[in-house]
Amino acid sequence: MKLAKTNVLNHRTASPVALTQLGFGGAPLGNLYRKIEDSAAQATLDAAWDAGIRYFDTAPQYGLGRSEMRFSEALKRFDTDAMTLSTKVGRVLHDCAPEDVTPEAFVDVPQKRIAFDFTYDGIMRSFEDSKARLDTDRIDMLFLHDIDAGARGQAFEDNNLRQLFTLGGYRALSQLREGGQIAAIGAGVNSWQICERLLGEAEFDGFLLAGRYTLLEQDPLDRFLPLCLERDVGIILGGPYNSGILATGAVEGARYDYAPASEEILQRVRELSAVCDAHDTPLIAVALQFPLGHGAVKTVIPGASTPEEVRQNVAIFDHAVPAALWSDLKTEGLIRADAPTPQDSDDTV
Repeated sequence: MKLAKTNVLNHRTASPVALTQLGFGGAPLGNLYRKIEDSAAQATLDAAWDAGIRYFDTAPQYGLGRSEMRFSEALKRFDTDAMTLSTKVGRVLHDCAPEDVTPEAFVDVPQKRIAFDFTYDGIMRSFEDSKARLDTDRIDMLFLHDIDAGARGQAFEDNNLRQLFTLGGYRALSQLREGGQIAAIGAGVNSWQICERLLGEAEFDGFLLAGRYTLLEQDPLDRFLPLCLERDVGIILGGPYNSGILATGAVEGARYDYAPASEEILQRVRELSAVCDAHDTPLIAVALQFPLGHGAVKTVIPGASTPEEVRQNVAIFDHAVPAALWSDLKTEGLIRADAPTPQDSDDTV
């Protein structure tokens, strides 16, 4: 694979959105699970830039603004005309009392609380606040962040969609896109079903889909990914390791979909690892490269919290994966027979 190879998100946007095949996910720089010093965060961003990565994603949720503020320092050093930047809307940050702070999985965060708001005013405020934290007017893509039900239930999703389509949220996104303030709109979610639902309601340019098209999950092949090809909608694939297990292997404490992995998942990963070992290829490299076999997937964006992790991501992305390995995964029923793999592209080694 070639990490600096550029794909466009789609061929419909007035301003083409260029994405390097390997991108950078900014959640760890919001102090996800552990504190990262500012100097280490800047060194990590520099390592990604120096490696040739030119697509960067962040969000207000990540450290209650800390990730975006750290990005702002890097943007002063980077050639912003040569990069693509995305952030997210739908979570508005408010000043609050210490006991009302909502850090979720982030530590050492500013004194803020999150309020979900997908209305016209909520989208506009979220966008303006992100521009202020990033200290830039150059944001290429806006994604509706976790608009789906998730663990919060169907009523939460339905209310969010009511705000989006009845209370002006989509109108706000459309105005920003049509006015040239952003180039593309979409959603950043953990569910392909909500993406399909959104496409049934309005025009979207792409989706940042986390963890739902991986070595362990290929259900989107049935309807959603074909729909994306038909509608010229690009997919940015986050969470290629399904919350960790495809990076660590079936070790004790391995996590799948943000929770301890079940025995069934552990066994499948052992079987995947056995095939990879037989071809002297790391499981993590196969997991990172697999999604890009599908034409709808334009980039994968693993996170990193240190320069060493960036260099590891680059190394495994460049690791040669034998064509026979992909064939063996299909023969043994470990990935779907109809799953396109990188062996079908010119980049395959």
